[in-house]
Amino acid sequence: AALQKLRGTSDLSAELEEMLAEQAAVKGQRAKNPWELFQNPALRWQLVSIVVLSSAMQLCGNDSMYFYAAYVFREAGIPEDTIPYVVIGTGSCELITSVTCNMIIDYAGRRPLLLGGYIFMAGWAIVFMVALSQQTQISWMPYLSMACIFAYILSFGIGPAGVTGVLPTEIFDQMSRPAAYMICGSLLWFNLFLVGTAFPFIVKSLAHFCYIPFLVVCVCTALYVWFFLPETKGKSFLEISEEFRKRNFKTKTRAGFYKGPEEIKTTTL
Repeated sequence: AALQKLRGTSDLSAELEEMLAEQAAVKGQRAKNPWELFQNPALRWQLVSIVVLSSAMQLCGNDSMYFYAAYVFREAGIPEDTIPYVVIGTGSCELITSVTCNMIIDYAGRRPLLLGGYIFMAGWAIVFMVALSQQTQISWMPYLSMACIFAYILSFGIGPAGVTGVLPTEIFDQMSRPAAYMICGSLLWFNLFLVGTAFPFIVKSLAHFCYIPFLVVCVCTALYVWFFLPETKGKSFLEISEEFRKRNFKTKTRAGFYKGPEEIKTTTL
């Protein structure tokens, strides 16, 4: 009855079947603690995925864009008393795109949104650094910098901001999800503190090229998503678990073939 009210439909057989199958798969297990996830080889790549993506959420430099926003808007000629409202507008853009991402995530898929978000952020970071370096020489560069700020924040909202939060639900079972979310939350706050503490020193050292570290983070995260993160769109939890199981237990034989744990056990016997 609760699911029918939530989904707005009475046809829930497929979803209920998946929930019951997952429940049967974890029957007799207890909720895991965060440190137990690090000790479990069956969760190795799931854990690596949430560590990489949760860390990248803050280390990509999206929040640091707000550091430059007031300066860029001032250079673009926006009245001083209007600048705070424009900065609020940039935050509103992030909110709107995050909501939009949750509306289209089941149509577009997780990997395309993450890949597109980080790739576009890397591109806008390059343009933003060039615009900042030429801001005093070319009259229209402040407007390009302003466009980069909005584009960077929009790219973050439509991809990483909307997708990263749902991944632990899809790649961890019921007994591991609370611990996985605890790890994600801890990483988010720790990396936010790290960026907030380090960014003034980065600006002082690199000046207009201060976004190079964030560019590296965006590129590396996009490469990780491309090579290691499976698509979860339209798949049941058991199908997703099977993909990660193959990666977690993949070993190479002398002949150069890759075998899973069951095949290795059978061969040994």
